Amino acid sequence: MAGMLNFSSWMETIAPDWVQGLPELLQTLLFQLYQTFIYQDRWQWFLNGLKVTFIVTLGALALGVIIGILVAVVRSTHDSQRAGQRNPLLGVLDLFCRVYLTVIRGTPMMVQLLIMGFVIFIPKSEADMILCGILALGINSGAYVAEIARSGIMSIGAGQMEAGRSLGLSYVQTMRYIIIPQAIKNILPALGNEMITLLKDTSLVSVIGLRDVTKQAQNVMAITYNAFVPYISLAAIYLVIVLGLTKLLSIVEGRMRESDRR
Repeated sequence: MAGMLNFSSWMETIAPDWVQGLPELLQTLLFQLYQTFIYQDRWQWFLNGLKVTFIVTLGALALGVIIGILVAVVRSTHDSQRAGQRNPLLGVLDLFCRVYLTVIRGTPMMVQLLIMGFVIFIPKSEADMILCGILALGINSGAYVAEIARSGIMSIGAGQMEAGRSLGLSYVQTMRYIIIPQAIKNILPALGNEMITLLKDTSLVSVIGLRDVTKQAQNVMAITYNAFVPYISLAAIYLVIVLGLTKLLSIVEGRMRESDRR
């Protein structure tokens, strides 16, 4: 069968001589590693899958932050107004935001991907599938970013808004230049955790046919009939990326704390 490599053939023609003296378990493991990554340049499959994973993650993160901040501003503005002085249009927007949050947080991510990929947005190419994945994950992430951002906005004292308005700034300008920058600094750790969660959630986009790194591991497993090395390697890839992001976030948080002390 195309794509298959026999263990005995590998030992006789490809494996170096020093492999012959190793225990059988190690020989099998080396064969599976070769079959997963080296044979037919399958490492490129994982590399191409990682590119798709990063594109979907960054696109969904940008969309989620935009949606989240907009929803948070609407909800916090509505909640800060007195009952008798609320703008009717703002009330409609707040209701829409509440429905959005309830639906998105109340349904599974995979179900949202299936609806986006096979009901609302039927992709016809890989670019369409990437866009579909970004939309589904971004809309989902926006619901969680909204609550994170709203908590950050509400943590800023009301005096900040009053000070901005007294300086002649409009409500939008005060939110943009005074409130939101301070709120983002307060919620950065939570946003970092959401980014890491979003990265791991991209593994679900394979259900709509997108060839991310998870799908590529599944493809290798389907060809080699070996699940151990492809899936363990997949877990290691995600772990390394998450550890790198965690380290990067800790560096950013440390620099922000230093700037606050100055």
